[in-house]
Order: sequence, then structure tokens, then C-alpha cells
Amino acid sequence: MKNLVLIVSALLLFGCTPKAQLANNESDNVKAEMTSSTTIDRVEKTDAEWREILSDNEYYVIRDKGTERAFTGSLLDNKKEGTYICKACGFDLFASDTKFKSGTGWPSFYQPVKDEHIKEDVDYKIGYKRVEVMCARCDGHLGHVFEDGPKPTGLRYCINSLSLDFKEETVKP
Repeated sequence: MKNLVLIVSALLLFGCTPKAQLANNESDNVKAEMTSSTTIDRVEKTDAEWREILSDNEYYVIRDKGTERAFTGSLLDNKKEGTYICKACGFDLFASDTKFKSGTGWPSFYQPVKDEHIKEDVDYKIGYKRVEVMCARCDGHLGHVFEDGPKPTGLRYCINSLSLDFKEETVKP
């Protein structure tokens, strides 16, 4: 366990350059904005309503902006074709063909289904600047995005399995 903590700490501190750190002139008060004129029907619930539909662990990650332990998520090794959707509201977030093995212990994607399906905000939760990603429909915490991903985008959306559900693509005969 101690080795795992050291590996994850090293990845976070030395192996990942947060998108927000690379933007020298970026304001610390970045607010999530939609990148197109697409209107998204918002899902808003009270704290009590979220607690009714989410497990304690899901609530901790999605509403309290927690993080599941590395290499424990149920979707980390999923290789099926389909769409990863928001656990809280069912919004399409990532296509399976954009998932890649990052070795970080969390499902990783190089781009969302649509840019406007993701909101971004600056996060200092672990002592330095990172870019948090959230579901644009319900503001559920998903994870973070870093600029150390593969082509074509160079991005790595590092996402908690607890924030996602998987909608398998049906194979047509």
C-alpha cells in the first residue's frame, strides 16, 4: 500500500503537468463556460435527493469532489464498445474509442463526446493548481484533465469509475 501511495504521489507531482499550470496567463478564478451555443437541460437536485440516488462512495466522489483509490474502479479495465455516461444524471461523456491505458489507476480518455458536455474549473485541493472536470448537466465531479495524453488531443481526462456508468453499444447483426 505504501508503494502505491508513493507511485501515485510521484505521478501527480512529477509525471503530470496540469493544464491550468501550463497556461501562464490563466486566471485562478476560471469559471466553467459552455463552448458552444448548445443548450443542455440541467439536472439540479437537493442534497437529500442526491443522497437518495447515489451510494455513499458515489456521493463522496460526485458531490463532495472526492477521489476513489487508484486501481480500484470497476471501469478501469473495461474494453467493451459503448459510451461512458454520468453516474448521477446519465449524460453522455466519453466514447469507448477515446479510452486509453494511462497506467495511472483511473479510466483515462483523450477527449469527451462533445466539449460542451464537460465543464472545467481550477482546483487546488492537493496543494497545486489542477483542472477539475465536471458533468455539464449536473455539475457532478468526474476527475481532472492533464496535458500529458496521447494524440490527437494531447489531453488525459483522468476520471473516477464511481462517477461513470457504461452504456454498451449493441452489435447489429
